[in-house]
Amino acid sequence: EVQLQASGGGWVQPGGSLRLSCLASGFDFSSSQMSWLRQAPGKEIEWVSSIWSGGGIKSTLSSVTGRFAVSRDDAKNTLYLQMNNLEPSDTAVYYCATSRTGANRGQGTLVTVSS
Repeated sequence: EVQLQASGGGWVQPGGSLRLSCLASGFDFSSSQMSWLRQAPGKEIEWVSSIWSGGGIKSTLSSVTGRFAVSRDDAKNTLYLQMNNLEPSDTAVYYCATSRTGANRGQGTLVTVSS
């Protein structure tokens, strides 16, 4: 059974940083493309970033490019999202998933950016 558990969210002031983690189990993580998605209050879920197996290829939503960075540690079956210079518009529940469309996404982690 595929299980994805995101963590690391919290409250941060504008301009602050957070690092999200996603612990994966139940499938071959190292061979899998992984993605982060988010859902802001009252809005549809939105793709944020993807990383291909091996970590050499990455893709990121244009509005967060230069602020967010996806990475992975295959030895730990863990996906990361480093978020810097956070803005109030980044407030959302963040999910990790095994596809850009959110397949297998588990429980997310809430990120709140406000002063």
